[in-house]
Amino acid sequence: MMRIFALEEPLNQLTEELAGLVEAACAAPTNAFGYGIWSHHVTQVVANGRRLAPLFGADAEIVELAALLHDYASIYDAALYPEHQIHSARVAGELLGARGYPGERIVAVQHCIETHRGSMSAQRHTAEAVCLANADALAHIQQVPSLLYLAYVQRQMSIDAGAAWVAKKLERTWRKLDPQVQELARPEYAAAVGVLEIGYRGSGGR
Repeated sequence: MMRIFALEEPLNQLTEELAGLVEAACAAPTNAFGYGIWSHHVTQVVANGRRLAPLFGADAEIVELAALLHDYASIYDAALYPEHQIHSARVAGELLGARGYPGERIVAVQHCIETHRGSMSAQRHTAEAVCLANADALAHIQQVPSLLYLAYVQRQMSIDAGAAWVAKKLERTWRKLDPQVQELARPEYAAAVGVLEIGYRGSGGR
């Protein structure tokens, strides 16, 4: 398929191959989340992971592989979403194992994926896992259009209800970020929240 939102300079052939696999799944008609989960989420998480890896002293390749595959199970089967972190970690192990990736590094990738969800209580034991969790959360702040799509298109919310839902999700996400990442993302968070507040005031809400 034509790569519309290709990753910039994949680390190596393995990440390039897996990026193509994930993007193809995102483009499939069976993907309940739409292609936007690739163009507005997965690619953003990968970019954030690259940006944050040096900050946390994390292995960039482990973070990138985990970022590519962290939502993969729910992309090819939406029924797996409630525990997609578990299923995605399992599938990541299968995909990487089939490609001869070292076992101990597969375990590291799986740990990142298993603990990436901010809404789940999880112990993150590695710098890479902390990095991915922050990269994933930060993507929600940076990609407000994807949250609006979820509120208005998938959940069919009213204008005010949708804006309030997105604002609360952004606030929860912000609180889960590492203080170092909050400092980096403060302007992006202020801009995202500001747009929602303007829209809500404009509708007459308070």
